[in-house]
Amino acid sequence: MKITITGRKCSPRESFKNRVETKLSKIERFFGEDAEAKVTVTVEKSEQIVELTVIKGNMIFRAEESAPNMNDAFDDCVDSLIRQIRKNKSRVEKRLRSGNIEDFIDAGPAEVEEDDYKIVRSKKILLKPEETEEAILQMNILGHQFYMFLNASTDTINVVYKRKDGGYGLIEPEIE
Repeated sequence: MKITITGRKCSPRESFKNRVETKLSKIERFFGEDAEAKVTVTVEKSEQIVELTVIKGNMIFRAEESAPNMNDAFDDCVDSLIRQIRKNKSRVEKRLRSGNIEDFIDAGPAEVEEDDYKIVRSKKILLKPEETEEAILQMNILGHQFYMFLNASTDTINVVYKRKDGGYGLIEPEIE
């Protein structure tokens, strides 16, 4: 597993880097050797925030935790990531029981019981060309957490969303 450790407003110590490599080597069995893990540590006033993202093919697992100590925050991230993996593994029948997520990625869509992903509401919206700032304003007026719009600058469908830290995010499509 390729591991990248980044520090924002800090530089992680060597002991933290060793801890990350040790812990992630334990969960490498779920993903295989060609997975990529990104660990970002941010130091705020009284807490340290650790973001852990594991990318394997088109599957992305992400966890973010905060604690007074970056080691504790990282441990919580790993626990959260393992919970996500187990939750997804249990939904996909017997293919993942081999312990390797490779089978799940190669298998395509799994057979899932109807009740697992029941759509309770469907809605059509009219997309009009808007700038990103207009879309954020419209999202706030509606009181939503996200808002889909046709970006007037790029002529593509984008999504703006409210982040936990109070900021805003923009999702833009990228075609391979």
